[in-house]
Amino acid sequence: MADLVRKLGERIRVLRKEKGLSQEQLGELSGLHTNYIGQVERGEKNLTIESLEKVAIGLGVSLEQVFRYIDPMEQQDELSQINELLSKRPFEDRAMALKIIKDVFEWEHRKYR
Repeated sequence: MADLVRKLGERIRVLRKEKGLSQEQLGELSGLHTNYIGQVERGEKNLTIESLEKVAIGLGVSLEQVFRYIDPMEQQDELSQINELLSKRPFEDRAMALKIIKDVFEWEHRKYR
């Protein structure tokens, strides 16, 4: 259980930083104390369902988005491996990777015209 609490805290930290929010700002938006947000992000506090919902609302994301990538299914194929790698990167890195992939596909399409 402690591993899940830690992973959830890390995911909340990633989402908060992607939104450009400080812990104080997320605390205000979610109606939770700043110290509590910090403890959650460090995996020191186990969130209740109600607090998790408040955090999701404060982040402007769904609960599904909060849990996405926390415990991915068995990684077998290449697409799953790419997803796993990108899930741990900041938004800017994911956007850059998507642009690179699109550019490669566009180049490939033009090559065979």
